[in-house]
Amino acid sequence: MNRKRKNSIGKNVFHLFYSTVFSSGLNAVTLVILANYLDSRSYGIFSIALAYALIMGYCTDAGISVAVLREGSKKEVSLTELLSSFIKVRLLLLGITFAGGFCLIQLFYQNQPELMKTMYYLILPMVTGLALQSISITYFQLIEKMQYLGFIRICSAVLLVISILTGMLLSLHPYLICLLYGGSYLLAGIVGIYLVGKRTVIRFRHAFHKGLLKNMMSFLISGLLIVLLPQLGPIVLEKTLTLKQVGFFAVAYRIPSALYQIPGVLAGAFYPALFKSYNSKGETEHLQLNILQLKMMALTGMAMTISFYYVPEFLISTLFGEEWIPASKALQILSFLLVLQSINIALADGLTTKALQSRRTAVQALALVGGIGFYIGFSRQYGVEGAAFAAVAVELVSLAGYWLLNPAKKALAVKALLPYLSFFIVLFAVMNYFFSAYPIIAAVLHLLFLAVIIVIDKDLRQKIISFIYKGRKAEKETAERRIDNGIS
Repeated sequence: MNRKRKNSIGKNVFHLFYSTVFSSGLNAVTLVILANYLDSRSYGIFSIALAYALIMGYCTDAGISVAVLREGSKKEVSLTELLSSFIKVRLLLLGITFAGGFCLIQLFYQNQPELMKTMYYLILPMVTGLALQSISITYFQLIEKMQYLGFIRICSAVLLVISILTGMLLSLHPYLICLLYGGSYLLAGIVGIYLVGKRTVIRFRHAFHKGLLKNMMSFLISGLLIVLLPQLGPIVLEKTLTLKQVGFFAVAYRIPSALYQIPGVLAGAFYPALFKSYNSKGETEHLQLNILQLKMMALTGMAMTISFYYVPEFLISTLFGEEWIPASKALQILSFLLVLQSINIALADGLTTKALQSRRTAVQALALVGGIGFYIGFSRQYGVEGAAFAAVAVELVSLAGYWLLNPAKKALAVKALLPYLSFFIVLFAVMNYFFSAYPIIAAVLHLLFLAVIIVIDKDLRQKIISFIYKGRKAEKETAERRIDNGIS
């Protein structure tokens, strides 16, 4: 494999951004289409099956992709040998995941044949497709060619929309809709493997690269906790609510979870810079960069929360129809996930990039255990709205944990958390008191006042101006070099 001619960081961020936004948008469209085709009970069954599919999809990875990126950054490592070893491990994990997953499904859902059959139709193609996609995506991350990663994501999303629309036009049974849903992931996975095969030769005769197994357990635990937390709701709520209520919760939950990818792109741009800052410039520079990330992501999350908090009934009825109106209150509550998750990503990245991954994992484990209790207790007492409060409570526990376990918690609180969250909460109180009857006006005013933060916060304003100036300067220098080299 060729290590040369890698994309610039800026180019890779651009490819990640547009592909994430476009694929997230298409996934949201698929959500709307499915909710309009399936009734709330069928959608609840689908959501439970999807939660299991996503968890099993991660189990086929078990953190090995992170290890591949780590090992691939070493110049002495043969990338062909590394890819061969990676694929061998993924195929082994795929077999183990299917064996273990189907045993659990038989054990827990043998008295629910409809749910169990839905799981089989969805999980078999989808988990296989997720494993194949992950192999190709990891490879293109390794050689820093994010345009191919973006193509695979977009291809998966487009195939998903086409397959669901086809199923609707043919009036297929929900089982077959699930098969088409999973099949779109499988087809995108095959496309990804084809793209990898065009760029390198995959040989299984290479010796196994033992470095892949180093620290694998820590990656496995942390990654499993990350993927379990968003899927916790449907799995636990199946025991406390009706399948129809699970469907209402799932529709409300998937709207903010789809948009969660957008602040994730911003975090992805900061992540390598935080590592580099801590390792080369020390804790002071790292803290300043982490505070900047926290401010920018908090503002992004707040703006997205406002967009959904004030007009939940309009959004639900417009997107899904009047029969889904019972999900609107849950959506209003769940809109706060966007600001909380944005802040939590920044706080968690601050720990990881300071070699405090164990603290991040401890907080995730606490949030998972607490989440099970929250979902059971709140949903039994308050139904779908209680389940939404439980999801928010999980993020609040995470926020408190990430902040308390950070050695720089005082600086984070004084310079970012307290002023930004206080401003946001006070604005909410004022807008709800004076403009509760005019939600559109409240939303617009709230967004305008958020923009004032950039003007008031001198450090943030200067950093943004600096980034814009550096970006333009870099573009100008690149253009000049291309002219000097005779490149048009």
